[in-house]
Amino acid sequence: MDLDAVRTFVSVAETGQFQAAADDLRITQQGASRRVASLERELGVQLFARTARGARLTVDGQALLPHARELLRAAERVVAAVAPGRRALRIDVVARRVAPSNALYAFYQEHPGIELDVVTLAHADAATALAEVGAGTLDATFRSLRGLDVPRELRAARVLDDRHQLLVGPRHPLADAKAVTVADLAAHRIWMPGMVDAEPLGYYEDLAAAFGLTIDTAGPSFGAEALLAEIADSPQLATFVCEGTRYLWPESYDLRRIPIIDPTPVYPLSVIWRADNPHPVLAHFLDYLHTRYETTSTDGTWVPDWAR
Repeated sequence: MDLDAVRTFVSVAETGQFQAAADDLRITQQGASRRVASLERELGVQLFARTARGARLTVDGQALLPHARELLRAAERVVAAVAPGRRALRIDVVARRVAPSNALYAFYQEHPGIELDVVTLAHADAATALAEVGAGTLDATFRSLRGLDVPRELRAARVLDDRHQLLVGPRHPLADAKAVTVADLAAHRIWMPGMVDAEPLGYYEDLAAAFGLTIDTAGPSFGAEALLAEIADSPQLATFVCEGTRYLWPESYDLRRIPIIDPTPVYPLSVIWRADNPHPVLAHFLDYLHTRYETTSTDGTWVPDWAR
């Protein structure tokens, strides 16, 4: 089985679009389509249903996805096993548009000569990610660690406080606000559909309980593009976005990212690594994260008790 085709299939499944997957893999959209078509011919099934908004997994595609991810991880472990001391630093940034990815990119810009392998375990839970670090298949990952005990052989340090913003369309009652307080949000429904990971789910449950908010995580997720379109078109829906998450949308949507104050909720992220990991670049990256956190962390923020 062609691993490039499998990797392309997984990327399209995660982004919901052939063009976005092609951009991530640095190939053309036609190349991404050819790879997936080749995989479909090999398996004798259709993996995606093409829609006006992108690509949606078929039932066969949904069945294949977890096995495809495991196949790619197994292939990565093979490569790591045969290149000790010469391999690139392997960091799980969870997803490519979020704060850990931005931090790693900023580090790379300061040290462009280093070898990096940027991994995205977007659909792996925290326990799985920590197991990968413990097994040596990852050098580090970023997680909130809610409800988790870090194994003895690992180390963890809180290095990112991702500040929350409110995202609304132009007809929402708060659309013209320069900033909103957490108390202002109590009368509004915050819509975050499709959330299944226990870590962020638990965090938003804690946030809702602390401030009397209505945070609705029910319903399926059809991807960021569908969510942004619905927010833009609605006079009532709002959602949370983190400052470190990059979103792009058509200018016609006129979406507003509004700072939240008094206090500013932040999503706390720790970097986790093996205590005995000798990779020389890892030490530099950890120092960079500690220094960056010292200069960017501020007062006036809120985190759950477990993150303090």
